[in-house]
Amino acid sequence: MSTVSSPRAAFLSGSIMRHVVVMTATGSIGLMAIFVVDVINLLYISFLGRTEYTAAMGYAGLVLFLMTSLGIGFTIAVTALCARSIGGGNRERARRLASSGLVISLVAMTLVTALMMPLLPAFLSSMGAEGATLDATLIYLWIAMPGSPLLGIGMAMTGVLRATGDARRSMYVTLGGAVTAALCDPIFIFGLHLGVEGAAIVTLISRFVMIGIGWHGVHQVHRMLQRPTVANVREDFRPLMGIAMPAILANLATPAGNIFVTAIISRFGTDAVAAWAIIGRLYPMLFGAIFALSGSVGAIFGQNFGARQFDRVRRTLADSLTFTLVYVAVVWLICVPLAPYIAMAFNASPGTSEIIVYFCRWIAPTFAFTGALFVANSAFNNLGYATYSTLFNWGRATLGTVPFCWVGYQMGSAEAVMMAWSVGAAVFGVGAVLIAYREIGKLGRHMRPAAA
Repeated sequence: MSTVSSPRAAFLSGSIMRHVVVMTATGSIGLMAIFVVDVINLLYISFLGRTEYTAAMGYAGLVLFLMTSLGIGFTIAVTALCARSIGGGNRERARRLASSGLVISLVAMTLVTALMMPLLPAFLSSMGAEGATLDATLIYLWIAMPGSPLLGIGMAMTGVLRATGDARRSMYVTLGGAVTAALCDPIFIFGLHLGVEGAAIVTLISRFVMIGIGWHGVHQVHRMLQRPTVANVREDFRPLMGIAMPAILANLATPAGNIFVTAIISRFGTDAVAAWAIIGRLYPMLFGAIFALSGSVGAIFGQNFGARQFDRVRRTLADSLTFTLVYVAVVWLICVPLAPYIAMAFNASPGTSEIIVYFCRWIAPTFAFTGALFVANSAFNNLGYATYSTLFNWGRATLGTVPFCWVGYQMGSAEAVMMAWSVGAAVFGVGAVLIAYREIGKLGRHMRPAAA
């Protein structure tokens, strides 16, 4: 068994763009793997030929995405603090923070899951779920949601691995869960005739697989865990939550905004809800790289901030934005000709298919602005300005969503609502990048370089 005696600060030298590409490529595969589990479930459920089941997966996806957002928040905090300690040469502190971070993530996500589950019927009804759709959604969530704390630990482990610079093993954690889902879904949904229940069981199984792979990389290979103590957890709680809480609040903004969009789109009928359910699974997979940026490049920001190399911090922001623009352009060019076939793959009705095609052709390129917001969030979270990520994300979810989508609704179509949603995201994406550049400039002028 190979071990790593001490993680080195891998991002303090070499090409920033190369680091951005490698970390984002592996990070996006890992993050997309989480979303791919949901996409695979939705794809197989759509083969059952019941629109209410497809819509149910859309409602369930909103709830699970909310739990995933919590996990991402803790992952961002663990990555940022461990990367800073590694960049500053303090490995023991990095190990302690990693251990405390896993404990805090587990406890917090267990409490949130326990609080949410009794509220699910009322919550889903308020979003427009009813009848067979509501029943199917509840069955799925009551089975799958208890696995959310396991998802949180698995994601936090990917953060520890990214902080050490081990992008490959970080990717393996969530990729292992996706492979498990791909192999087990047909067996449970069709072979055992369990339908929605089978999809939920597979989701739960995939969480255990993530834990096993993560434990091997973090503990067996990198020796980045130590026995947590109550005293250490208490001491580390404040610095971890100082980043995690703003990051969690920032990440909760996305599902909160999506809940409002879902409520508006539901007024256009079941076909529109089914289309939005498919799109809700589709765009995280298509744009997994920009969704992964916030966590993937965080270690690059964190290590260089710990070493006070602000020219490289600024270059990380610039190269991440360049990567975002190129990636979105490539995905869009692929989506345009394939749009009708994507709709066909999900066995979409004519009304549902029309909305999916519109998304691929006209909404997809606007995700460049969403990517810009995520890049700025990564800078904020890792440079000591985590509150800014909260403000910009919630600004987008409220001022950038509610009035814009209401205007789209008045225009009389689900397509208009989606376009208005994209315009609001553009406003806050551009604003966040401008503020990020400003704050990096201030840090470079006022903080002394770290001692060699």
